Amino acid sequence: MLKVLKAGFYTTVQDSGRFLYRNKGVPVSGVMDEMSVFKVNSLLENEKSAAVLEITMTGPTLLFEEETYIVLGGAQMLATLNNLPIQNYKVYQIEAGDIVSFGKLVKGFRCYLGVKGGFTPKKILESRSYYKPITESNRFIDGDVVPYQYQQIFQPKISELKVDSFLEDTILQVSKGPEFELLTDKQLEELFSKTFTVAHENNRMAYQVHETIAPHNLSMLTSATLPGTVQLTPSGKLIILMKDGQTTGGYPRIMQLSNKAICILAQKRVGNPISFKLV
Repeated sequence: MLKVLKAGFYTTVQDSGRFLYRNKGVPVSGVMDEMSVFKVNSLLENEKSAAVLEITMTGPTLLFEEETYIVLGGAQMLATLNNLPIQNYKVYQIEAGDIVSFGKLVKGFRCYLGVKGGFTPKKILESRSYYKPITESNRFIDGDVVPYQYQQIFQPKISELKVDSFLEDTILQVSKGPEFELLTDKQLEELFSKTFTVAHENNRMAYQVHETIAPHNLSMLTSATLPGTVQLTPSGKLIILMKDGQTTGGYPRIMQLSNKAICILAQKRVGNPISFKLV
């Protein structure tokens, strides 16, 4: 078991997501930054869908009660294993009683911790991803316990990766959304010439930005949305849906982020700049 001594700001268990239930209004959920998690699970030789911890902004303090191996990835936090510094994308052996803790956030916003074999809380609707009310909890609290598989011997084929970080990338590649053609020339110019900054309203459901573009008076029926869908409100505000975002919406769906763009945005915090590039 993993025991949560201190929960941190917002720590959850996430896997690749909860699919085939969007027609019932259930979000996909799953990890926000798939690119970083793929590298974490690859080093551990886990399945792509293996569940990891997603650690947002302020990290937890964790007690490992059984032997295993871990890898960190994503955002750079000042992490330690038994008070000794550890780094991202490197395999570390864990003994029973070891403590991993997280300090200052250096770069990015979401860090990931994977274990050999993945974390194994109960699957609900074919996923271990936290999303209340589908799951009992929406994030860790002090004293929580999370199961994982005991792993005494593991000889990784690759024990460390030198990763080209995208944590400082600011350009989000987008494709045209279903209502893209309804945009005016002025709105298009603003969308692709402006630099936007992340607003306080950002979480696993959606990101908003401070800046607006020209308003509109378009009306439409509520229609399907996806993680990465960019909606435009009548006031000209942009809402970018993320992994826990609703499955339908009534605002024009003007753009769709690429998978890489979702990962880049997931690592942004309040005040960080972003811009859009149509591909």
